[in-house]
Amino acid sequence: MILVITPETIVPSESKIINQMFYDGLDLLHIRKPWISREEMAGFISSIHEQFYGQLVLHSHYDLGQDYGVSRFHFREEDRKNGKYKPFMNRDIISTSVHEITAYNTLEKEWEYAFISPFFPSISKKGYGIDSTVMESLKQRNNPDVKLIGLGGIDSSRIHEVFELGVDGVALLGAIWENDEPLNVFRKCKKNVPL
Repeated sequence: MILVITPETIVPSESKIINQMFYDGLDLLHIRKPWISREEMAGFISSIHEQFYGQLVLHSHYDLGQDYGVSRFHFREEDRKNGKYKPFMNRDIISTSVHEITAYNTLEKEWEYAFISPFFPSISKKGYGIDSTVMESLKQRNNPDVKLIGLGGIDSSRIHEVFELGVDGVALLGAIWENDEPLNVFRKCKKNVPL
């Protein structure tokens, strides 16, 4: 499974690139734009082809899900701890983020999947993840109910290695949006996913 996370700000031709990634086999798109208004978010969702709304995951403005038929919502670690997800857990598909395997192992089965990061030094956040031990800690994984999605510094040259560690999917951010040819990067990553 390949997921892409949007950049925090809207970039030129972003929705055109996103639509093409869906046509090329993108599984899920995480819309993470913490600084945009509800109206801007509605406009952004509207710019994505309607046939892909079921593959969108909102990180904010959750109420727009009803307007667009989006039933996937992502909750930050802090929001999970504060119970912000509870109104969504029985009728929607929810995901979250963790930064160590012990937190992942304690997640209950209402969570479809969890991002664990950083795998490698981040591409988009310079200096983040340099001393990460996430890869070594995967040996302690013992949660059979929640899928594990690798995140952080993953690009086309590393994607195969991450899957070999037994993750259920990867999330791409910097590899896609910090590149002049995001579609080509996505296609290369997709090609390097083991069958």
